[in-house]
Amino acid sequence: MGQYMAQAEPHTSDFIIVGSGINSLVAAALLTGQGHSVCVLERNDWIGGCIKTEELTLPGFRHDVFSGFHPLFVTSPAYAELGESLHAHGLEYVNTTRPTAAVLPDGRQFTLTTSRAENLAALSEKDASAYARAMADIEQNTDIIFGLLGADLWKFSTLKLMAKAAWVRGVRGLSDFFGMSMDNCAHWLRSSFDADEVQACIAPWILHTGLAPNSPLSGLMGKLICFTLEVAGMPIVKGGSGNFVAAFRSLIESRGGTFHTGRDVTEIIVKDNQAQAVKCGSGEIFTAKKAIICNVTPTQLYGDLLAKVPLPAEVKSQAEAYHYGNGDMQIHLALDGDVAWQDPVLNKVAMVHLTSGIDSVSRAINEAERGLLPAEATIVVAQPTALDASRAPAGKSILWLQLQELPYHIKGDAVGEIDIPADGMWDEVTKEAYADRIIERLARHIPGLKQQILARAILSPRDLARANINLVKGDPYSGACGIEQFMLWRPLKATKNHGTPVKGLYHIGASTHPGPGLGGTSGYLVAKELG
Repeated sequence: MGQYMAQAEPHTSDFIIVGSGINSLVAAALLTGQGHSVCVLERNDWIGGCIKTEELTLPGFRHDVFSGFHPLFVTSPAYAELGESLHAHGLEYVNTTRPTAAVLPDGRQFTLTTSRAENLAALSEKDASAYARAMADIEQNTDIIFGLLGADLWKFSTLKLMAKAAWVRGVRGLSDFFGMSMDNCAHWLRSSFDADEVQACIAPWILHTGLAPNSPLSGLMGKLICFTLEVAGMPIVKGGSGNFVAAFRSLIESRGGTFHTGRDVTEIIVKDNQAQAVKCGSGEIFTAKKAIICNVTPTQLYGDLLAKVPLPAEVKSQAEAYHYGNGDMQIHLALDGDVAWQDPVLNKVAMVHLTSGIDSVSRAINEAERGLLPAEATIVVAQPTALDASRAPAGKSILWLQLQELPYHIKGDAVGEIDIPADGMWDEVTKEAYADRIIERLARHIPGLKQQILARAILSPRDLARANINLVKGDPYSGACGIEQFMLWRPLKATKNHGTPVKGLYHIGASTHPGPGLGGTSGYLVAKELG
């Protein structure tokens, strides 16, 4: 009877948003702010997508489960418009002047600060000149860079932007910009910087963009990351990123928006090529008077949710060919006492990369792509309690480790030490053994670390894929970000901007332009178009 009533008297809103990640939250906040009724549907029993805080290890230790730092959000147009309201609903950031550093195996390190003067002073004359040129490359081209990353590309306004850029720079100058943009990070770093530790500080950040050091565009991304870290630092949400989601929820609900968790959307109902409603696995139907916005992968959208809808052949084939990047592992540590690096300069750095440099990053990526557990994965070491002591009980601390160069299906171990399951799938034994390898390496730079560990929680690529349907094969970026699947061609070459072949159906999220990251830009762009 309950199911019948849900079908007979469906929920109706102006807009239905499928999925509750950051882009969904931004879109819902903007649309409700314009007076529209908005309903957000989430298949999990929590909202936030890849933003979640949980006591994974022990009571009182608050770990950001999937993501944690917000430099992209605080520099986004969404924050510029929503920030004041979010802070009024409880959002509070803490930050640092030391956003990142890298440590080489021999202990040498380089720390990037938020001060351009300090960064230049820490470099040799040649390296300082190269760094200044790199920052000038960004500063002199902010109109194009942020114009392309912050706007829908298939629009007349973007054409006008490029025409103006060509007029100001000349055709040759514009060509020079795009030539510089296509350079890869490995070439840029090797040709510009002598110091290994400086190269090592920048190269691992390319992993956070879903690229490799030898990928086209990675050189520009490396420069842009340095610029962003100088401008924004590495802000985190006081008390945990769950408070970020709570602030959004409070704001959206105060404007009349609604959230429904435990709603697994299985079908988009289309009539006369117009999206009208969504159907959940429970049988519930939610109707949209104006539009449906889906924060999903192309695999889900075109392969599952629109399975019953006739689609252009090129859209279906391109969605089937959409591919995903390497898997991700996270290790969350609850520690007794503060983290004490061998070099105490690192104790207050927000995010440290443990790496041998460009070659080791490239090698680990190559090993992962061949199905091997890398011999020397790049270790991302985030230190939330260095910025926010409230994340752990008094006298305790936490670490958030991330490994972005792992296979989803394991064919072997590059070192030959770890036994691989017969089916090649991550299991408890395999992930514990690989975590041991990582902790052993890290302990060489944090004396006494192993004795400090009170508890640990490990999320393998398989665990991540189970936790969030958008993390296909444990890819934290919801799709590889190579040039063939980026900018104009993200998510598909056959679609434009965030539209779909179905009227009234829009596509947002990390799988869409401008790609992954906690910026909320795709949700912002669609909300602005629809509002």
